[in-house]
Amino acid sequence: MTDRAQQIAERVERFVRDTVVPYESDPRCGSHGPSDELVMEMREKARAADVLTPHILDDGSHLTQVETALVLRKSGLSPLGPLAVNTMAPDEGNMYLLGKVGSPEQKAHYLKPLLEGRARSAFFMTEPASEGGAGSDPSMMRTTCRKDGNHWVINGRKAFITGADGAKVGIVMAKSDEGACMFLVDLPDPAIRIERVLDTIDSSMPGGHSIIAIENLRVPADQMLGHAGEGFKYAQIRLSPARLSHCMRWLGSCTRAHEIALDYANRRQAFGKSLIDHEGVGFMLAENLIDLKQCELMIDWCAGVLDGGSLGTTESSMAKVAVSEALMRIADRCVQVMGGTGVSRDTIVEQTFREVRAFRIYDGPTEVHKWSLAKKIKRDWKASHGH
Repeated sequence: MTDRAQQIAERVERFVRDTVVPYESDPRCGSHGPSDELVMEMREKARAADVLTPHILDDGSHLTQVETALVLRKSGLSPLGPLAVNTMAPDEGNMYLLGKVGSPEQKAHYLKPLLEGRARSAFFMTEPASEGGAGSDPSMMRTTCRKDGNHWVINGRKAFITGADGAKVGIVMAKSDEGACMFLVDLPDPAIRIERVLDTIDSSMPGGHSIIAIENLRVPADQMLGHAGEGFKYAQIRLSPARLSHCMRWLGSCTRAHEIALDYANRRQAFGKSLIDHEGVGFMLAENLIDLKQCELMIDWCAGVLDGGSLGTTESSMAKVAVSEALMRIADRCVQVMGGTGVSRDTIVEQTFREVRAFRIYDGPTEVHKWSLAKKIKRDWKASHGH
């Protein structure tokens, strides 16, 4: 690990523990995520502490993925931490994509306010399952775009669009005759209508998750991100590291949940001794320690693959499965160790459990990644046996 990453991570951890943690009981944290007022208040403090958008340097370059893993893990020590220091999804992934694919003009207009933490963004890809739209299988996309002079006209419906309510920047995926396309849009736009914000198990992301109707949205041709027909390629550029970033952040949250459960187990007495001295409890905490270390090693390995220049789709799938499932075990054990207190909102343990349960689904459910890996195993076997 580099000295610069260690120094940034230490500043981020200190800021999250000292400044952000007290906000966890703020009434502005609602069922559809923290309010924008709260987010901007925390970001002003992060800006003053020089920890805002810490994974992107002043010259616009990014920390390596291995370095980012350490910094994002520290930001995740509170569910509010990534929001406060501007490392949260979907903005973190959208910034990465814009930095890789956006034109200089697009970066100046759309990326700059995101980097500065003055705007939020939304990624419009997933569609309603009830209408046969795209979910884990993006080839099922039903949202269309057609050229009309110097504009593109987009129509369709989207679902589970995180942060759409209150976002200023949108990345919209649609299909044309050439294939999948991505467009940058300024929000709000009257042609992009929020039908409703869903009530979901998680509550860490501002704006919640919305059902969206897109009706005759006209987008200037120069707001296409990259080239027509290459939308799926750009989606992979975004999603492979984004899956890993989720692993980094939620590992931080589960590390903190483990700290809370460990403290509880040492302070709480039952049947004449501390809870931790009962094997049933002590063993759960020991298993947590093992899973936490395995998650860290898996993340660092996958980050190294991405730093080596590979797209890392296979590796990020393996990390998403291994880490999300291990974090679920950790969060569940923390709740169990703490009993009734674990399911109350007196600590973040209850929220961490809910957030990690949702993480097992978004950015590809465990089963989809396993299916994809199994297909690769079969392809590799065929290739090695001359089939």
